[in-house]
Amino acid sequence: MPEVSGLEGVVAATSSICDVNGIEGRLIYQGYDIHDLVAYSNFEEVVYLLWHGKLPTRAELEELRGQLSANRALPEPVLAAMRNWPAKVLPMDVLRTTVSLLSLYDPDQGDDSEPANIRKSIRLTARMGTIVAAWDRSRNGAAVVPPDPELDTAANFLYMLKGQRPDEESRRAFDICLILHADHELNASTFAARVTAATLSDMYSSITSAVGALAGPLHGGANVRVMQMLQEIGDPSRAEEYIRAKLARHERIMGFGHRVYKTEDPRAMHLRRLSKELGERTGDLKWYEISRAVEEVMRREMQARGRDIYPNVDFYSASVYHYLGIPQDLFTPVFAVSRVAGWTAHVLEQLRNNRLIRPRAEYVGPRNLRYIPIDQRG
Repeated sequence: MPEVSGLEGVVAATSSICDVNGIEGRLIYQGYDIHDLVAYSNFEEVVYLLWHGKLPTRAELEELRGQLSANRALPEPVLAAMRNWPAKVLPMDVLRTTVSLLSLYDPDQGDDSEPANIRKSIRLTARMGTIVAAWDRSRNGAAVVPPDPELDTAANFLYMLKGQRPDEESRRAFDICLILHADHELNASTFAARVTAATLSDMYSSITSAVGALAGPLHGGANVRVMQMLQEIGDPSRAEEYIRAKLARHERIMGFGHRVYKTEDPRAMHLRRLSKELGERTGDLKWYEISRAVEEVMRREMQARGRDIYPNVDFYSASVYHYLGIPQDLFTPVFAVSRVAGWTAHVLEQLRNNRLIRPRAEYVGPRNLRYIPIDQRG
């Protein structure tokens, strides 16, 4: 049996939710190209699309928006628990624990029918941003800002985080980020959610599994390290020296390359544009310009080594989130604010035609060893 490290290239499921074409650099949600969704759609439409396999009518979209608005607030016992947690706790640990805790207060808990699971999906998607924003304010000693029923998902998150309504440019930029991160086929966290769901565990356990997988630095967190790199470089003029030195030491440059894409990540081009636009609007193009300089050096250095390498979704999302005023340690939780739409869609799909996910491992250990009594072992 040939070695399959990390299940790379192995097809583990059939799905109509998302297609990642790594050769052509295309990302498709339920048949719709990501470029069209960014240009014409919004996050709430994308959520409906992922769950139901079609774009909503105006009435269906308004119904979903109303359901999300009605479910954004956290139950008071959950907020009370969060107030007692140490301020130094990592936001991803808070997110994982709070998602699990919410299951205790879900009126549909114990009902695993599809209608109940859709209602759970609505509550989870509505509350993920509330958890992240509430924790950031709580740990900083600020009053938790309740969600505004008039605002959409993107605007509400920025409002609950900062305490003031965002301008339209910031709202739309973050809305695009949510669209771009909503799903990406069988990445580690989505696969974790489907594996858990396949055991017929509940929706909250599945999403808790997904959050746990996302917390690992090889999945979530890369954009945090990108932002740290940009801050270390400090100026576009230092980018070449910095990158060449790291490459000479055979150190990884975060935000470049992808396990699936062999050409440019289609999400990266939108984030590059957003980084430039937000930098221009804030009058601080520094982080965009350092990012561009790093990208140019990397392309040149890799081509000299006979390789083509491109930025992935993490590279420019770092400066975009920074421009939006999101703290660095919230970058990965913000990923979950969007990806919960895809996670829940995959759980719903898994349960519609469920089969326990049980792969095999190729045994490479010793065989035919003779048992030696403990007193005779050297």
